[in-house]
Amino acid sequence: MTAQTTLGLIVGNRSFFPSHLCKTGREQVLRVLEEEGFKIIALSEQDTEYGSVVSLDDAHKCADLFKQHADEIDGILVTLPNFGEERTIANVLRFAGLNVPVLIQAFPDDVGKMDIQNRRDSFCGKMSACNNLHQYGIPYSLTTLHTVDPDDASFRADLQRFGATCRVARGLRGVRMGMLGARPTAFNTVRYSEKVLERAGISVETLDLSEAFGQANALSDDNDAVRAKRAEIEQYVPTRGVPADALNKMARFGVVLQRWIEANELVATALQCWTSMEEYFGIVPCTLMSMLSNRLLPSACETDITGAIGMYAMALASGQPSALLDWNNNYGNDPNKGVVFHCSNLPKDVFVADIPVMNYQEIIAGTVGKDSTYGTIYGRMKAAPFTYCRVSTDDYSGEVMAYVGEGVFTDDPIDTFGGYGVVEVPNFQGLLHYICETGFEHHVAANQARVADAVYEATRKYLGWKVYYHKG
Repeated sequence: MTAQTTLGLIVGNRSFFPSHLCKTGREQVLRVLEEEGFKIIALSEQDTEYGSVVSLDDAHKCADLFKQHADEIDGILVTLPNFGEERTIANVLRFAGLNVPVLIQAFPDDVGKMDIQNRRDSFCGKMSACNNLHQYGIPYSLTTLHTVDPDDASFRADLQRFGATCRVARGLRGVRMGMLGARPTAFNTVRYSEKVLERAGISVETLDLSEAFGQANALSDDNDAVRAKRAEIEQYVPTRGVPADALNKMARFGVVLQRWIEANELVATALQCWTSMEEYFGIVPCTLMSMLSNRLLPSACETDITGAIGMYAMALASGQPSALLDWNNNYGNDPNKGVVFHCSNLPKDVFVADIPVMNYQEIIAGTVGKDSTYGTIYGRMKAAPFTYCRVSTDDYSGEVMAYVGEGVFTDDPIDTFGGYGVVEVPNFQGLLHYICETGFEHHVAANQARVADAVYEATRKYLGWKVYYHKG
């Protein structure tokens, strides 16, 4: 479930155009925003004429209001019931200095009301407003249609997409990620630059596995927090056949993990899930990671911090849990289909009903033994549309880079283990060529919602990342 998004509203007005259109237009936009679930910060009709902005003084009033609510405002909606005073709109945004996404919407004219009392000219005014924002160096977003009535379905969809863009842009600024354990030696592919991420406003807190194991071993199985965590695990997933000792270890480790997350204000984590965990503590942490991801606190395998960033971006956009997967196998001879997989720690909500079940990790068990590998979540991902995203750092250019796109999980037959699904992606071969030629990782984050537009616009336009949008 997505958190409520707060928008600041700028009602554009130009003195020699009919101002009564701003009164009715403002009322309509406020109603639609409320119906679509947004919280609104806006000038009142007592502050300025119809709560619109025309003069420099109006710009200061609106900017001051926005600055008072800077901690709340996720984005700005500029509505143009008439042409609008483009300089004033740009000045509001400059004076407020919020550095949040901006959406420009213009009302359509009625061809039957083109007289001087009712003509809007918002069509032309929108271009002028955008021109000024471009001059001011203020990035902005556009509605699908150049002019659109606020009650139109396309505008309501634009609002929801813009809300997702705002949540991603705001959520990834100043964010804190947690890396528990060192990178698995065999996984050069999950290398990343902490310095590049820090420059992008993303901090990484680390904890050594030895510290986590020590803290977990210091807890008794009868500890109240441990008992509560075990009950939470058993409520989350069927544990029939799983040894009590393994469940108690999971619970103790889960308490340590949760305390570390809360103490460091972490929004996502990446864990060294093999093989030290299994050899020296005796479980896999997959169930605990699944539980976190299902609560929209993504947890990625194999210390893949940038994978966790992609997971978090899509969870912000959709309000649904993300999974981290391998682009793992071809699906027969169909060039646009493939099999995705992890061992797995996938969040419960992505699976087909009545699945998952807890199991042991069959791959690692061959090395360390079955009894040390309980805790995986087995099941098939349900058929649904999805967005995929991969975030990486380019140490040579000093950039955060990513790719994003959409596809579908299908119900094509497949019989395997772990957490898995069959995907269909338009021009999948083209995407795979891009991944290999650009040097991206084999991991990809997936979210069962269509939010590629929002993630792309937020990361490229408002965060300044280098992002490829694969559209087939």
